Amino acid sequence: MNFDKLYKGRLIKRYKRFLADIILENGEEITAHVPNSGAMTSCIEPNCEVWVTFHDNPKRKLKYTLELTKMNENLICTNTTVANKIAIEAIKNGTIKELQNYTSLKPEQKYGKNSRIDILLENENKKCYVEIKSVTLKIDEMLAFPDAVTSRGTKHLIELSDMVKEGHRAVMLYVIQRTDQLPFRLAEEIDKKYAQTFKEVTKNAVEVLVYQSNINLEKIEIEKRVDFQL
Repeated sequence: MNFDKLYKGRLIKRYKRFLADIILENGEEITAHVPNSGAMTSCIEPNCEVWVTFHDNPKRKLKYTLELTKMNENLICTNTTVANKIAIEAIKNGTIKELQNYTSLKPEQKYGKNSRIDILLENENKKCYVEIKSVTLKIDEMLAFPDAVTSRGTKHLIELSDMVKEGHRAVMLYVIQRTDQLPFRLAEEIDKKYAQTFKEVTKNAVEVLVYQSNINLEKIEIEKRVDFQL
């Protein structure tokens, strides 16, 4: 996915989860939308370098969106909506080899208990339900998920397991959106229930894929598969 034109600045502060005050290189102070509901631990701090996009849409209250941050020379895509976009692209172009040989790809399809699956893959014989999570947390030289307690994430794991019980394929796809090139694990110390549910559903045939992104100031794309540990 190619980024829209990026404007560089430095973070003043992030607050109310979805707001960030930033000083651009030209000295202008702006408030940007932060499309990330997590804690953003290890990927943002006052005075860190950031990059935003500008959207001149009269319906938007905030014209700028936070896209990237830089921590210890590593770029981090903090826009969690990007994970779905690059995952779809990587399936279509064959990068995610485990999710090939389907004739239909549909995003945001209703399923389970009043939920929407990120991607539904289908062919004439079978359905494959793919849930996607963006990974930006770094703990002790490892990347981890989640960065905050996520009851919604736990619910998604259970619903994936339900799809397996109905005879379908279900895949939990973690997309690493930072350039550290480190191993991945679950952050059990942050959300024990999520980790326990993960262990239970993966025993019941829910598949797990972890993929690393390549990020620069022009584009972000899924690059390669990463091993993970419980």
